[in-house]
This record gives sequence, structure tokens and C-alpha cells, in this order.
Amino acid sequence: MHSRMRQTRLTQLPTIFKALSDPTRLRLLNLMSEGEVCVCFLGEVLKIVQPKVSRHLAYLKRAGLVLARREGKWMHYGWAIQSDPVIRNVMDSLRDWMAKDEKLRTERAALKRVCC
Repeated sequence: MHSRMRQTRLTQLPTIFKALSDPTRLRLLNLMSEGEVCVCFLGEVLKIVQPKVSRHLAYLKRAGLVLARREGKWMHYGWAIQSDPVIRNVMDSLRDWMAKDEKLRTERAALKRVCC
């Protein structure tokens, strides 16, 4: 394995696993697991205040797990495409787990009722 890639993983993986260690951040990722979501719907579905949503989204963005796009006055967030195969595998496994978890499926269904 290329030494630069090993070094990148050594510095990235702890940050990514810390980002994934918080239940609220996992729930946010779950809501974005099927596509981009406007920030205005995230707090409403999860029943958390906007500053807390923003703080967790900023953490996920710093970890390289989500991307943000502005549309008018609203920010839209979605999963970032991972070029590193190890990180991509972690995120693909996470998405698979989320798809099967009943509580998380219920939250995704609530998102669809609120925004779509």
C-alpha cells in the first residue's frame, strides 16, 4: 500500500469514527442516506433545535462525511462520495445497516412525510 494513503487513513479514520460515535450524527446521516436533504427538515424530524443540528452537521462536514450546497437561503446536505476504499466500505456498511434498522426506517419515513 502506498505510504501516503496509509498516512491519510491514520489521520482520517479517528476523525471519522469520532464523528460516527454520536447517535445524533448517525440519525442525521440516516436522514441523508437516500439523498440530499434541506437542513430545515432535519431538526423537525429529529425534534432537535436548529443550533444543535448545525453543530452536528459542521462536525460531519469537517470529517468529510457530508457535503453542503446552498439553495437560496437554505443549505442542503448529503453524503460525500468517498474516494478511499476503506472509508467508502465503512460508509457503505453503515448505509446498509441503516436501511435495515426499524427505528431509522421510521425516521426516514417521517422525513418523506415532512418534506416530499
